[in-house]
Amino acid sequence: MTNKIKEAWLGPGRKDGTISEFKPEYDALHIDMSKKGNAEWWYFDAHFNNGYVVVGLFRAKHERTGKTGVEITIYTPDGKKIQKIVDYDPSDLIFAKNKADVKIGQNYIKVDLSEPKFPSYEVFLEEEELGFHLFYKAKVKGYMPGKGYTEFVNKGHFGWVVPIPKAEVQGTIKIHDEQIFGEGIGYHDHNWLNLNLALVLDYWYWGRIYSDTFTIIFAYIKCNKKMDNYPIKVLMVAKDEDIILSTGEYKLVTKDFQFNEKANNKYPKFIEFNISEHQKVTLEVENIIDADNLLYEMSPILRFIVKYLLRLKPGYFRINSKFTIDFQYEGKTYKEKGNALHEIVISK
Repeated sequence: MTNKIKEAWLGPGRKDGTISEFKPEYDALHIDMSKKGNAEWWYFDAHFNNGYVVVGLFRAKHERTGKTGVEITIYTPDGKKIQKIVDYDPSDLIFAKNKADVKIGQNYIKVDLSEPKFPSYEVFLEEEELGFHLFYKAKVKGYMPGKGYTEFVNKGHFGWVVPIPKAEVQGTIKIHDEQIFGEGIGYHDHNWLNLNLALVLDYWYWGRIYSDTFTIIFAYIKCNKKMDNYPIKVLMVAKDEDIILSTGEYKLVTKDFQFNEKANNKYPKFIEFNISEHQKVTLEVENIIDADNLLYEMSPILRFIVKYLLRLKPGYFRINSKFTIDFQYEGKTYKEKGNALHEIVISK
């Protein structure tokens, strides 16, 4: 335990006794754009039946650069990555304070709350030859762990909510002059903060798992020595459309670490979440979809400071893994398998 971090669980220990009701304003802008040192972004992804994967980011303020902008990433069925990152003037950001109504340039997020439990989102992102126009229909209720934030005492806070843990998605992807229609599964989360996470964290694991019965969202955020090496742990389990578990009370097992030259870092080929004697989830890495050395996102001066003065090696992985869910619930035992995408970000 540590007195340097306050989590916001709504139950005994690191667990939600009562799971929070998600409200539309949780997906609106939180930060004061006029203040320095804060950041906020909306994240969307979709995994299509035709093999395409798309990722979109709307950034009110970038977590490392502080810039307003958008990011579009498309992975083709043959494994090619196509990406475009465009910065805007902060005056180009238009937003609402009561729901997810966001516009940056011509790019926008619109939410339809006519079915409050299962909202629909329209997401349009297009920059020159690359983009997508997608429609999300939520299939699992919105979620946040506890009150939705973690406080780093005397340093700041980090907020995380998941308006759409799982959605049906359809729409078009644009690559040059080609329009590609897709249908599949989507996800949307939303983050805001007022501190530099790289100064308090060593690494974090994050991802989603979709099986026939369950939707699972996990995060394991390992703080550094300044924060007493404290692990922030979140795991959500939904059965069908309803969330049945929200907890940080699990044991993480990682092994068989491999070095990746592109990210200049190691990653575990085996990850296991032990929730209880009769509840566990395992991930076994199939392949690395994407890997990056995050030093190259930084300005030359900041890169020098991070590499030579702070001696940090920031890296990123997007990973495809086989999953196995062993879960006992209400007297019934489930064993389900499939494939999942998840990520690792390393600060140290």
